[in-house]
Amino acid sequence: MPIPLKFALAAALLGLPATLAAGQQTRANPTDVAIPALYYADYADLVVAAPVIVDATIRSQLRLKPADAPDLPPNIVRLYVEADVTALIRGTTAVPPRLGYTLDVPLDAHGRVPRYRKARVLLFARSVASNAGQVQLVRPDGQRSWTPTGDGLTRRIVREVLAPDAPPTVTGIGNAVHTRGDLPGSGQTQIFLTTSDSRPISFDIERKPDQPPHWVIALSEVVDQSAPPPARDTLLWYRLACTLPATLPDTSVPQSGDDATIAREDYALVVRELGACERGGRR
Repeated sequence: MPIPLKFALAAALLGLPATLAAGQQTRANPTDVAIPALYYADYADLVVAAPVIVDATIRSQLRLKPADAPDLPPNIVRLYVEADVTALIRGTTAVPPRLGYTLDVPLDAHGRVPRYRKARVLLFARSVASNAGQVQLVRPDGQRSWTPTGDGLTRRIVREVLAPDAPPTVTGIGNAVHTRGDLPGSGQTQIFLTTSDSRPISFDIERKPDQPPHWVIALSEVVDQSAPPPARDTLLWYRLACTLPATLPDTSVPQSGDDATIAREDYALVVRELGACERGGRR
């Protein structure tokens, strides 16, 4: 029996097999079905890890025998999938028109394997050195259902990552030092971050009497006090909000007493105003 168009559209948006979407329709009102939000951090995690990103349509899937996938937990099966490439979004070399890869997926509530044939997907992968026609997903959720929003977000993050002025990967916190000012209640805190390529990143928090603290981020030795905070859902924001610890480590505070307390307060201010690094998990 053909699947109604509305079920197929719901399946495409939710990343579900059309038959499953149709089955769920009898148990929920259309207004109760929420389309999952796309989180910048989820896609940034994948883009940063994946040297190969493609837009593809799944051509076939084959369930591997348990003996060929002995490391899987119960209720998880491994599929061998072949997909026809529509577009190469990221990669240093061309890819074949058809790619093969393995995908681990949970069985549905009835113990059935999800059907992906003809589904349009985004693949976040790495090449297999011994076989040009094979790729390996960088994470278990390296296959994502294609949506216009997901495609646009992926391409935007790729441009940010590959830009000549892309911010470096933050690896930790160096030192945090507070210097008191001449007036009571005034002072400056500098928090120096460590990065993967040793490029400088620091926070500069300035306190003035009867004013809230003001902070800026510097990506060089020069601090521009008029620079705005990093915009949410940008690569710089992601490098900071999704990496920095919630509190300032004791090893990063060489001072003691009031100066150390103020340094910790200023760091907490920066973390709070950056906002939470939200992730939605596997789609």
